[in-house]
Amino acid sequence: MSKKIISTDRAPSAIGAYSQAVRAGDTVYISGQIPLDPVTMEVVDGDFSAQARRVFENFKAICEAAGGDLSQVVKMSIFLTDLSNFPQVNEVMAEYVPEPFPARAAVEVSALPKGVDVEVEGILVLADQ
Repeated sequence: MSKKIISTDRAPSAIGAYSQAVRAGDTVYISGQIPLDPVTMEVVDGDFSAQARRVFENFKAICEAAGGDLSQVVKMSIFLTDLSNFPQVNEVMAEYVPEPFPARAAVEVSALPKGVDVEVEGILVLADQ
């Protein structure tokens, strides 16, 4: 099976040795997205909810670049530096991801790139459901 690299300027460019996403067959593996503005490559200003919205905007842009949308996400992993932000990330996710929701994990971690408070990665399946 071949793999195809997915890239869009509507999401931040990679800040390390990785691709924004990789498609293998009908499955797209989306790398972790943090609250970077794709134009300035700076962390967005604002509270946790504003930063979470930027993360989901970036994630959405990559889904669309792959030819899909957020309704086709089957798995998400959310990394938080403080689990007290769990309710806010749930609220923001519900604004972007329609029901039925994907399988998901939410994990507290000690640190994330660029000192941000949230990162989201996931798997998108493009096949008919």
